[in-house]
Amino acid sequence: MARTQSVTSSARDALKDRAALDRFLAATAPENKDEKLRNHAFRSLMLLAQKHPEALLPRWDDLARLLKGGHSFSKYPAIQILAELATVETGGRFEKAFRAHYGLLDDESIAVAAHIAGLSGKIAKARPALEPRITEKLLTIDGTHFYQGRKDLIKGHAIESFAEYFSQAKDKRTILEFVQQQKAAASPRTRKAARRFLERFAEEL
Repeated sequence: MARTQSVTSSARDALKDRAALDRFLAATAPENKDEKLRNHAFRSLMLLAQKHPEALLPRWDDLARLLKGGHSFSKYPAIQILAELATVETGGRFEKAFRAHYGLLDDESIAVAAHIAGLSGKIAKARPALEPRITEKLLTIDGTHFYQGRKDLIKGHAIESFAEYFSQAKDKRTILEFVQQQKAAASPRTRKAARRFLERFAEEL
């Protein structure tokens, strides 16, 4: 409870004070090795993105630069916050960051790649014009450098995203074929996600 209150208080400070916001953004940068400070800054910025996105939208470029930061601990907060901001951003900034964002499906960190896949449903629902491109990227997970077991794990996150926007997807057939194949995935989590998806959308088969 105290931790939640601390994050709420920090987010409120950042909303009122540009210097506080600058400190939180700096704390997410690759140069900062203080994990506790970094996590607190991320939680505070994420709360801002959810409650007061207008405060963070002017700092979009600062966050987008972290996608190329070279460290998973900087990329992780950036992909989370940018995905949240993408639901309200209307200036085409996510479209410009699309390549860098989805390039992280082949990041050195499986956690980063999995979160890119898992956040895609939120983005596709908010940016329907990008849905075909998002779907295309998720269907290419087998082309990443990960060994097959990890590829299968990332595919589970992709299936969960597909379930979020399947009703508006342009190429339902290819998505269904992809999900059908995952019934034999190495990952139990992915096999379960595939079964749930196919049960939910059985009428599409």
